[in-house]
Amino acid sequence: MEIVNECRCRCESEDTTKRHKTCPICNNEGISVSKVTVEHLVTDDYRNVVDGDQYKICMNEECDVVYYNLDNEVKFLKNQVRVPIWFKKDADPKYACYCSKVTEDQVIEAVVKHGAKTVKEVNAITGAMKNSNCRENNPLGVCCHKIIKEAIDKGLQSFMRK
Repeated sequence: MEIVNECRCRCESEDTTKRHKTCPICNNEGISVSKVTVEHLVTDDYRNVVDGDQYKICMNEECDVVYYNLDNEVKFLKNQVRVPIWFKKDADPKYACYCSKVTEDQVIEAVVKHGAKTVKEVNAITGAMKNSNCRENNPLGVCCHKIIKEAIDKGLQSFMRK
């Protein structure tokens, strides 16, 4: 079965399973993130601190660290980033598509109330993935297709429990 990438942002879809060095706070393995992404998502007060090219994102939902660079010991916490990080435990809102500001709840509603089952159907209902600039807007710096798909799965599970 071939997986069709419905991404419209023309981002270089990186393999987010590549893990490297650990978070300086929680010691979880991090995922590589582009310096461009970090520069665009840290608040203005911290933009001049972004230095070096080897940034990681901490995927631990409990950890306050979002981005870190072990080469120069720079780290950015949740309150130093412009957007809530959807997988962090207290993210509000939980965006499924950062470029179009579509939340996980909106995706789930598209599934439960409108019968959407695919990313394409969710995009048509919610407007997700229409304003694509994922490298700068998505905290991972990659297309939100996978995040939307995960939200669809949550919606389908919720629908089946009813």
